[in-house]
Amino acid sequence: MTDLLALTAELVDVPSESYHEAALVDWLEADLRARPGLEVTRVGDNVVARTTLGRDQRVVLAGHTDTVPAVGGNDRARIEGDVLWGVGATDMKSGLAVMLHLARTVAEPAADVTWVFYAREEVASADSGLGELVRERPDLLAGDLAVLGEPTDGAIEAGCQGTVRIEVALRGARAHTARPWMGRNAIHRLGEVLAAVAAVPERRPVLAGCEYREALQAVRVEGGVAANVVPDRAVVTLNHRFAPDRTVEEAVAHVRAVVAPHLDEGDEVTVVDSAPAAPPAVDHPLLARVVEAHGLEVRARLGWTDVARFAALGVPAANLGPGDATLAHTAEERVARGPIEACHTVLVDLLG
Repeated sequence: MTDLLALTAELVDVPSESYHEAALVDWLEADLRARPGLEVTRVGDNVVARTTLGRDQRVVLAGHTDTVPAVGGNDRARIEGDVLWGVGATDMKSGLAVMLHLARTVAEPAADVTWVFYAREEVASADSGLGELVRERPDLLAGDLAVLGEPTDGAIEAGCQGTVRIEVALRGARAHTARPWMGRNAIHRLGEVLAAVAAVPERRPVLAGCEYREALQAVRVEGGVAANVVPDRAVVTLNHRFAPDRTVEEAVAHVRAVVAPHLDEGDEVTVVDSAPAAPPAVDHPLLARVVEAHGLEVRARLGWTDVARFAALGVPAANLGPGDATLAHTAEERVARGPIEACHTVLVDLLG
């Protein structure tokens, strides 16, 4: 079998920082077009390869090609024994290596397969390459089950939590700090909002055996005019991570209810960004079979991933990939041979 650690190193050595993935995508496209039996389509810096064998089911294997910027000199792959160091090693070029090797070698899968290599996952959702495919060629993403190669250390991370970012702007009245009673300090007003946010109890719903953990956090504060001026405006940005039993609208309503008692006329609550949650797909027969056969751990995905985009298209989706997600985006990013090969074994079985 191809040395998957070496193949991962080969991918790491092709720089593909977000918005600069073209060289890697060119390389992947050429490789995929050289494989018989694959229908290859490129849309921007996204490349999709599909089998057309007329099978009863179609499995989508998807992964993003971009990485965060290199840090601490990890722009090149370094192998020490059975461990590979380098930017993207975990997130997610080891997952891409598994996908590419499957595209090269699985000629007669039991289900038709779609391989999706997409750009710009590590940046703003509006720039997502997968989002581009959803808008321009959703037909290429059709399937009965999708598996994303996000790093999970070989576990199944089912579905994902949704996320909303909300700005709460509080009004005040300017005055000189020598005469503060003549104004109203908007920054001081933030105290009540922050206290209310901090007091929200953690909600931990269990769906299909997966425990999710919701969170509401203040992530940014803005305010102030000058060192001798009572500020007339202050803004706090809140990030709410919510479980798949809530819609975006319900999550926004929850945040509004938390802050509403502390708002006055003229204050504003604005939804800046949102992404829906995805329900766990652990009951899908194909996924359930490999979970049982390989004794895979199944847990909730607490962060947001692109499984939500597939769920919105009606495709049940889960995360499964080699690598420890806590090492992603750090100077210590690395992946070991064992998890890559274990993930490959599971996906070979999934494809039959």
